[in-house]
Amino acid sequence: MAGHSAWKNIKHRKAAVDKKRGKNWSKVSRQLIVAAQKGGGDPAFNPSLRFAIDAARAANMPRDTIEKAIKKGTGEGTSEHYEYARYEGYAPGGVAMIIECLISNANKAAADIRVILDKNGGKMGVPGSVAFGFAQKGQIIVEGTTEETLMNCCLDAGADDIQGDGETFQVLCAPADLIAVRAAVVGAGLQVESAEIVWNSTQTVEVDAHTIALVEKLVELLEDHDDVQRVYTNLA
Repeated sequence: MAGHSAWKNIKHRKAAVDKKRGKNWSKVSRQLIVAAQKGGGDPAFNPSLRFAIDAARAANMPRDTIEKAIKKGTGEGTSEHYEYARYEGYAPGGVAMIIECLISNANKAAADIRVILDKNGGKMGVPGSVAFGFAQKGQIIVEGTTEETLMNCCLDAGADDIQGDGETFQVLCAPADLIAVRAAVVGAGLQVESAEIVWNSTQTVEVDAHTIALVEKLVELLEDHDDVQRVYTNLA
């Protein structure tokens, strides 16, 4: 079963996206560029690009903007190059954090993230210092359906867990099953809001309300950085 914090992180990010749509388009553009760089511009043969397009559509990115980003990745447009980077660290209260980035300058990105952590009660960790407390999962976000409908179409395809609030649902599966589960959701006539590989906490921690507020502020500051794509915590 997924940790409760994973679902809280989803709801937090959705609210943040609504407030910062322009910045989110920039982040999704990087996903599209990197996916096209690595696997080509045809989503039929590039699952990572297909998932990035899902994210772009969920952010209401215009079709021509999506196409321009893909062309940048395939070299048909203005050249932009980004690399994946993962940083690990701690928030106030010893809360573990995984910070996923798409960067163009490794030294600058690491320095910027370290400064944000240091100024807000956090601390940069070494690679592997917190990752052992997380597991990678395939995650699909679906709206406009019911938990029963999702169970009927997803469980046989490999879904491990379904969580939701009656309006938005999070479907979790093994990373290797993400394509099959996504196909099952689409095959049932449901709209996929996003499909991606995420870090799901396996060991959560509980802290007081004051510390929660500090952690949420730090997450927001990190996610506001252009290079940062996702921030995951083990906050219960």
